[in-house]
Amino acid sequence: MKKWVTVGLVTLLWICSVAAPMVEAESVNLLSLQEGALPVVIPATYSGWNTENVLDDSSASGWASETGKTRDNVFVFEMAEQAVLESFEFDNAAVDDKGASAKDVLVEVSVTSAESGFSPVLETGLADKVNQQRFAATRKSPARWVRLTVHNNYGSQGWTEIFSFRGFGEKPTATTPGNISGTYETSYSLFHIRQQGTALTGCYEYNGGLIDGTIEGRVMKLTWQESGGPDNRGPAIMVFAPDGKSFRGFFWHQYNAGEAANGNWDGTRLSANVGGCPHWSGSVGGELKKKLTAEKRARLYGILFDFNSATIRGESKPVLDEVRDLLGNEPTWNLTIEGHTDAIGSDDHNQKLSQQRADSVKKFLVAAGIDAGRLKIIGFGESKPVADNNSELGRAQNRRVELVRE
Repeated sequence: MKKWVTVGLVTLLWICSVAAPMVEAESVNLLSLQEGALPVVIPATYSGWNTENVLDDSSASGWASETGKTRDNVFVFEMAEQAVLESFEFDNAAVDDKGASAKDVLVEVSVTSAESGFSPVLETGLADKVNQQRFAATRKSPARWVRLTVHNNYGSQGWTEIFSFRGFGEKPTATTPGNISGTYETSYSLFHIRQQGTALTGCYEYNGGLIDGTIEGRVMKLTWQESGGPDNRGPAIMVFAPDGKSFRGFFWHQYNAGEAANGNWDGTRLSANVGGCPHWSGSVGGELKKKLTAEKRARLYGILFDFNSATIRGESKPVLDEVRDLLGNEPTWNLTIEGHTDAIGSDDHNQKLSQQRADSVKKFLVAAGIDAGRLKIIGFGESKPVADNNSELGRAQNRRVELVRE
């Protein structure tokens, strides 16, 4: 029997990636919510087993067909940028109905539209209830839209199920919608957001809602936080339309971030005027000061590094300038800069890279005029995760820089 249901929104926010992957160059899953891929053609679906579940990079959440509609289910996914997909991967181990695993599948790609111009790049059969079934594309064709047809299953007359569909390729250069600061009408009240470099900070007008995170291309990766305790928080991913006037998004509660999204969070731009909320300071620096004053610890969003490197990317400067200004205004404060990674790669590599990245942040601040004696560094590698490393959603939360006030 199907057993998932969609949970209504109670809170919103997530801890986003502030560091690049920690291992040698490899293909990226471009058919991922994290990379801005979205479902645009959706087959009839069993309630709660939503199509976005196959793009969340979690093998624990999946899609199921409408009861009795077990054959020839067709999906179309739109990627954020055009790219060549070199291989595809499927997860099915968590199928809960005997014989419901997707079996024969066809993958096609198009650069024309979601409705036309498709050519086949993979046709294969999937094993029953097996994760990480990877297949090389039979043709290396440019793709913006990917059509997946699930022809049948392993005999169930009730449902067809699939848990993950991934498409790997070299990550293209991301296009951005410009500065997205402003006020948005969203699924859950007005949303006020300020962009400072790649860092985002903001609020929404419900239950003391706060948001912070980063924007990478057209993808906002956020943490939401509301009043009411530690369970009133979690991650969110929101993808802007190319014109920057609207976004589609999904949110999770922190305690089930490796499972199906708890709901949608969509928005439409009302004004370039950021506005505000009584419970929000209005800037990255203001929020850092609040957290370091009250909790003596804050996660620092918007610091991006070159791939597998400790070199800070130029778009991170506005965030680091906020830290410099904060320390300039608080001359008695001393900080420890912590580097953290996800669990991909060796323990030794991750520890060294996290230390090097923390050191890069310190060097920037010293060059900007902060006394080196006020700053310590430490790299924790993958040893202090704040989320499950088994999904990209969790790994992105674990890649982070934290500031600790002594």
